[in-house]
This record gives sequence, structure tokens and C-alpha cells, in this order.
Amino acid sequence: MESRAVAKYVRIAPRKVRVVMNLIRGKNVAEAFAILKFTPKVGADAIEKVLRSAVANAENNFDMDVDKLYVSSCFVDQGPTLKRIHPRSRGQAFKILKRTSHITVVVEER
Repeated sequence: MESRAVAKYVRIAPRKVRVVMNLIRGKNVAEAFAILKFTPKVGADAIEKVLRSAVANAENNFDMDVDKLYVSSCFVDQGPTLKRIHPRSRGQAFKILKRTSHITVVVEER
């Protein structure tokens, strides 16, 4: 049995979130929380929030034992990109792409 949680439209680039996501894939939930707590990246906070939601879903909706849970799969998909402009000299305008992410975390019982 698996439990999942998804956070959509998170305002962090997927490339930056994947760096942190690769650290917790396949780990025990307690170990994953410890890794995320001491990872100095912005994506760690967003992933921790989604992981807490997945653990709560497993505990409350599927009656799973929290001590036996592990991160079976986790991935980041690209969301819609917000397009902004940055004025430059001589009337030019450069594009700024503000990327968003869809973060998914799936936990299972061992």
C-alpha cells in the first residue's frame, strides 16, 4: 500500500529541487527528515512539507505504521513558467523565466 502527497505550483525551479530530492529517495522517513533538516537549500523546506503530508496521509487514511515507512519514489515535474521582462539599454527587453514545480512524494510500508 502506498500513500502520496503532491504540492503544485511551488515557486522554485525544478532543477534546484531535484538536487535535494535525490538525497532522500529510498530512505527511511525518519532519516529523510533528518537529511532535509540539515540541507541548506531552499527546496528542502518545500520537500519536507510534502513529505510530512504524505506521512500524515499514510497514518490517517491508510492506518500505516509511521516507523516502517520509507520514501519509495519522489519526483519533480515542471509547472507553468511565469514570463517577466527586464528592461535593458536602448529600449531592449530581456526575458526572465520564473519557473514553478510540481513536487510528488510517495511513501510505502516495509
